[in-house]
Amino acid sequence: MKYFLCVLGMVFIIEGLPYFIFPERLKIYLLKMTTMPDSTLRFLGISAMIVGLILLYFGRS
Repeated sequence: MKYFLCVLGMVFIIEGLPYFIFPERLKIYLLKMTTMPDSTLRFLGISAMIVGLILLYFGRS
């Protein structure tokens, strides 16, 4: 459980960095995302999940 909490904490830190460092750029990027087709966002989401699974696989072995 300690390991899970450490990993979750790192995820929050990494996810929070853009909001802290580049808030004005992030707003522009998020506005651009609203004009992107759903299929593109789904592709980016599934790609990120697959990369995450691959990293977990190699990290556990």
